[in-house]
Amino acid sequence: MKAVVLVGGFGSRLRPLTIDVPKQMIPVVGVTMLERVLRHLRSHGVDEVVLALGYLPDVFQEAFPGGESMGVKLCYSVESEPLDTAGAVRLAVDTAQIDSTFLVVNGDILSSFNLSNLVKFHRKSKGMATIALTPVDDPSRFGVVVSDKQGRVHSFVEKPSLDNAPTNLINAGAYVFEPEALTSAQVGEPISMERLVFPELAKRRELFALEMPGYWIDAGTPASLLRVSLDILKGNIKGSDLSALQSATEILDPSVSMGSFISAEGSYVGKGCVFEGTVDVRNSILEGGVTICSGATVRDSVILPGAVVGEGALVDSSIVGHGAIVPAGSIVVNGSVVSRYAELAPGCQVVGERIPS
Repeated sequence: MKAVVLVGGFGSRLRPLTIDVPKQMIPVVGVTMLERVLRHLRSHGVDEVVLALGYLPDVFQEAFPGGESMGVKLCYSVESEPLDTAGAVRLAVDTAQIDSTFLVVNGDILSSFNLSNLVKFHRKSKGMATIALTPVDDPSRFGVVVSDKQGRVHSFVEKPSLDNAPTNLINAGAYVFEPEALTSAQVGEPISMERLVFPELAKRRELFALEMPGYWIDAGTPASLLRVSLDILKGNIKGSDLSALQSATEILDPSVSMGSFISAEGSYVGKGCVFEGTVDVRNSILEGGVTICSGATVRDSVILPGAVVGEGALVDSSIVGHGAIVPAGSIVVNGSVVSRYAELAPGCQVVGERIPS
């Protein structure tokens, strides 16, 4: 089965981590966000994926020079200008010559959904498209999808008030399509799935929806990226597709250089990390090549590849970008985000801020 993965966005919500890298190429506990999506698709019978590219397409192509990842064959559909969601999928269908039922997923959505069940429901309903739905506590932040007992979609309600919301089920960013569902759109024409294609299919009674149980998160913000990383680390997600690459008891890679004393309670430590002297790392993710200097403390945080946390520095509940330097005596706390390759001032205090490079 084939699938289209939408990875063309600019990653604006994750700035400054995405200034020169697509968000789907950010590592999430030892493996990129995209590779986690591909592994999930492969486990449900997908053997070929079309990456719908827009922002920095060369990064993806250079990362997978063999045209394969996680046991899935890759091909590339590159937008010359932004085409919106349906336009991107239409171009991908044309590029890969998809002529049978296929999946579409957003590349920044991580879930444990049983996509095989979604495909089965779609084929049984005999519609043109099927939307995966997930419940949320506060539907007023989203657009909700209203469907009947058979799953046929009747309407969409954008950001209803909490008291008047007809349902708490929202579009989960995973779909099953028949190729014919998009033939009315011209290749290369910007067109929105949510504002045009889905309402038109619903009007023709050819759009269905299915509530999907399981873990779901939009990992496209710093807060949600930190949350899913820690959820994976702690084993809070049921399902092998979103499991850590190693158990919490096997936290230290053999290549890690260890100082005089290390506390790395419940943490993930990637290859090539260096701990200098006495450090305290708890419930955190250290991606490859990170250096933690003597006296530093890292708690409930993500430190991306090549970053340095200086002597006596504190990083708590925050994200430090690729190659960034948190100098001696500095404090980075309360959901702060330090940009790729940023170098903070010695002894600075960053509290709930996004620091550009």
